[in-house]
Amino acid sequence: MHIVELADRRVAIWGFGREGQAAIKALRKRLPQLPLTLFCSEGELASAQAFDAALTVHGHEPDAIDLAAFDVVVKSPGVSAYKPALLAAREAGLKVTSGTALWFAENPQARVVAVTGTKGKSTTTALLAHLARALGLRTALAGNIGMPLLELDGQSAELWAIELSSFQTGEAGPLALGVITSLYEEHLDWHGSRERYVADKLKLADAAEQLLVNGLQATLLDKTSDYPQRCLFGQPQGWHVRDGFICRADRKVFALAELSVPGEHNALNACAALSALELMGYDAVKAAAALASFHPLPHRLQPLGQRDGLYWVNDSIGTTPQATLAALNSLRGQAVTVILGGHDRGVDWSEVAAAMGQQPPHAIVVQGANGPRIAAALQAEPLHCALEQVADLPTAVARARELTPLGGYVLLSPGAPSFDQFHDYTERGRRFAELAGFDGHAITGIEGLGIR
Repeated sequence: MHIVELADRRVAIWGFGREGQAAIKALRKRLPQLPLTLFCSEGELASAQAFDAALTVHGHEPDAIDLAAFDVVVKSPGVSAYKPALLAAREAGLKVTSGTALWFAENPQARVVAVTGTKGKSTTTALLAHLARALGLRTALAGNIGMPLLELDGQSAELWAIELSSFQTGEAGPLALGVITSLYEEHLDWHGSRERYVADKLKLADAAEQLLVNGLQATLLDKTSDYPQRCLFGQPQGWHVRDGFICRADRKVFALAELSVPGEHNALNACAALSALELMGYDAVKAAAALASFHPLPHRLQPLGQRDGLYWVNDSIGTTPQATLAALNSLRGQAVTVILGGHDRGVDWSEVAAAMGQQPPHAIVVQGANGPRIAAALQAEPLHCALEQVADLPTAVARARELTPLGGYVLLSPGAPSFDQFHDYTERGRRFAELAGFDGHAITGIEGLGIR
């Protein structure tokens, strides 16, 4: 659906986050006379009215009756496509679109590499943009990583490096290349089931001319085996990690010791970015040297520094159990107290329990809404380290400070979303930094967003 097709339609915007605001601005730019209605939370009413005085604003979630008054709804990613009210309204004829879908409709000729995955997608997308720019390409970095596509409405680039969440993969296309970094269980509250989550992630493949997937993940290989244009990263014949190097087949290209982002999982993310660059026809070997100058993204294994004789690491973006395991693996050999827990999405913690039973950290502190369930899962396996359960993040940080020996690490890698206590993972990460004794406002945003 093109923006011009919304003329003379009854249009509502559902969601007043950054995506919703970008959609409002884009529609005002193209269709200034079009009446717009916004559905947002009660707490956003005043901000929404100040943002655009011409909006009709409702401070509640619409039901099927509310939605029946419109021809088209432009929904934000956080609004589940499977909400009963939305499904009923669609059945009655409502058209549902999004800022992502509108941008793709307006830009069919854009050379897009879209990256998704349960973990690794943000770093991979940012690495791809960084490497492409090192080759002199005018490159866009946008999408779920922090800049809605409609904020770049009307602009051009030689290459678009776009991150898509599982909420957005069905809205994208056409794509020159789709990249899937990993596939685990997540966002069951939005998708409704693990099977639907997997199916929604794999919608990216249907929109892509070529598909690049993690060759080390058996589930992902199995689920994508029928795609004829599938390529792999992480395998010896392509870009992979071996003997302390990022390699292209038999050639050692870049030493892991020079990689600016820690952990073997980040080395694999670099392999994904290099593979994507190569598949787009560019010299990835030449670009690889720029991996040394890449700045790690905030809240992703972000070293905050030393306080009270302890090292503090902020991995607030780690919202899956698998992300927690990757974070712990990057600090193997150190005395680590890990803080787990947050909003409960009902995901399975048995894999973490088994892994920690074999390679326990120094201590574990669980907190938040799903803290009791995580503790129960951990206690179901033999656990050879201290385990404490507390109510919230401030208490967890205080206990971690007491449990961790001098020279040890306190790692926030919660394996869960932040919504039980915080607006988002960014707010949680900044609060963690403040509780540790650092300036939370000094945690910068993601570098390189937009076109350059």
